[in-house]
Amino acid sequence: MKQGIHPTYYPDAQVICACGNTWTTGSTRKQIRTDVCSACHPFFTGEQRIVDTAGQVDRFMRRLQQAEERAAQVKVQQQAEDAARKAAAQARARGESAKKVKQIAERAAEDVLATLSPSGAAVEAVAE
Repeated sequence: MKQGIHPTYYPDAQVICACGNTWTTGSTRKQIRTDVCSACHPFFTGEQRIVDTAGQVDRFMRRLQQAEERAAQVKVQQQAEDAARKAAAQARARGESAKKVKQIAERAAEDVLATLSPSGAAVEAVAE
């Protein structure tokens, strides 16, 4: 081994993790600071942790919630339309006039929306 070209080796170098865990190892640095270690890394602890990078997780959760709300609205609207079709078919079978059939269908849709939907916005969407 050539003299003077190798860094100094410290057999008692101190490693300090952000979680507070410390241990001794050999290194060319006297003290080493690290963000994760085997005591806090999710792979070793079995803990599932989401690391939020610039609000990505919050944005994803907000989009997921909006998608679920839209799906629920579509489902309510579909049920209202089905109820309107069924009521209209029954009215036609009884021989009601076209104007009366339309009124019955609209009333059936409004009733379903009123019972299933917490807001009146869906009622306006079906009425159009």
